Amino acid sequence: MREAPTLYQRRIVIGAGICVIAFALVGIRLVHVSLLKGWDAGRAHAPIVARADLTDRNGELLARDLPVKDLYARPKFFADPAGAAEGLAAATGASARRLEKAFRTAKHAYVLVARQITPDDEAKVMQLGLPGLEFEPSAKRYYPDGRTAAQVTGVTDLDNNGISGLELGLQPEIHAAAARGHERGQVATSIDMRVQYILAHELEQARQTFTAKAAGGIVMDVKTGEILGMVSLPDFDPNQRGLAPGDSRRNIMAQDVYELGSVFKIFSFTMALDDHTLNLNEVFPINRDYKVGRYTIHEAERMPATLAARDVLAQSSNIGTSQIVLRSGAQVQRAFLDHMGLLKPVETDLPESARPLYPAIKNWGQIETATIGFGQGISVSPLSFVTAAAEVVNGGRRITPTFLRQNGKDRRGEQVISHETSVKMRDLLRYVVTSGSGKKADIEGYDVGGKTGSAQVPGPNGRYLPRALRTSFFAVFPAHQPRYIVYVLMDQPHGTKATAGFALAGWTAAPAAGRVIERIAPLLGVPKQSEPTRLARDTTQQQDGAQPVSASESP
Repeated sequence: MREAPTLYQRRIVIGAGICVIAFALVGIRLVHVSLLKGWDAGRAHAPIVARADLTDRNGELLARDLPVKDLYARPKFFADPAGAAEGLAAATGASARRLEKAFRTAKHAYVLVARQITPDDEAKVMQLGLPGLEFEPSAKRYYPDGRTAAQVTGVTDLDNNGISGLELGLQPEIHAAAARGHERGQVATSIDMRVQYILAHELEQARQTFTAKAAGGIVMDVKTGEILGMVSLPDFDPNQRGLAPGDSRRNIMAQDVYELGSVFKIFSFTMALDDHTLNLNEVFPINRDYKVGRYTIHEAERMPATLAARDVLAQSSNIGTSQIVLRSGAQVQRAFLDHMGLLKPVETDLPESARPLYPAIKNWGQIETATIGFGQGISVSPLSFVTAAAEVVNGGRRITPTFLRQNGKDRRGEQVISHETSVKMRDLLRYVVTSGSGKKADIEGYDVGGKTGSAQVPGPNGRYLPRALRTSFFAVFPAHQPRYIVYVLMDQPHGTKATAGFALAGWTAAPAAGRVIERIAPLLGVPKQSEPTRLARDTTQQQDGAQPVSASESP
């Protein structure tokens, strides 16, 4: 009969069992640390920055986080580092040369293979069967509309932080919305993708037709300041990290400044009317050579010997405009432009901005006053111009552009020019389209007002480039009850057979603006209507609290 184990034997067995269990736990931990966590030494896992969706004003998705993964490798587990590098490069798109060098010379236990790889790429990596790989959860920003709103939406970096456009400018709102959202927070922008598509399409068509170097456009609500559309061409694909040939991330509407030419005459007439230095019934002599000191001012096109004040604007006379602004002088002109916000960067949700260029006070003399009066010698961003022009037509009240949806809230502020001056300017701008250089933007039933601008392009040596123009068109509709602005700019367009070789704004930018208005007006709920009578306009002015404009003072 076998003897029962003694107390000491039982204790030995129990002790041996505990040792076996302890060694097993240690072994498991060593395997876990060496195979799975060992190469994390010295590497802190980057937190995933949660970002809310960006949408247009109607809820269409502009930007969303998609789950992806970052891939790390521990080279010491690779029997063939070169082969591993080749396989991982083929699966992820990383550089094989970089990976092989990193695997052979790594100073740390881990090597970053690729960031933000998709599930498809992850599956390709898994098929390689390589040891020592780790997938770390991450997020990648996706832009479903691609190029259509690339510059205005902007992009994020590899850590999901905004680095341009609204991704950067609205980053506090995006993070706040993500923090309070149940599933996905949302930030609704002012952009209307229907308008954005149309604006982008018409600008690209015009750019190709006139082989322009670049083109851009803005659609703005003059009462809320909302930007419904902003396009800059050439553009880029925000879903790709690199740029294709000919692409550009630069938003020329916000971060470039230009001499805009005759569209600037809007401000010259506004200043003169508000300052009561101009009577719209008077007639100006248009001499062939108009001298200002030792300088001579010329016309872009042949003009008659005399022009009535309204025709100075409608026919875009440089000589007539020079006479008008010289009545006010340099000091008044500078103060007026500063008051309109044109001598400082425009405030907006976009981080991209540009400081205007203009003469110093001591250099702002008579000739500078004259040339600035017709848009040469001062450079501003298109967004800055549109903001000031909105104040001219919206009843004369301060407005700040915004890229956040305002739900119809009237955001007009203080009075910057008189309401009476604003009404007169609406009439003048309508006259430019019906009887002046803007006829090709006259869309039946939509009461369009506007102004053409054709400016010489300065070269690298400070001299203007021969036969190079920068053309633009500013449009407001409905002109007598303004709601929206459409602004189109074309950089160095060329005339075509259809335009008889002409490349001025009336042939290039104005038709494009007209086509945009024709397509977006129905979408924005602007009904077709006949032009109001003079009596109807006077009644509207009285209802708005303004004095009626006498027939003798209005075109």
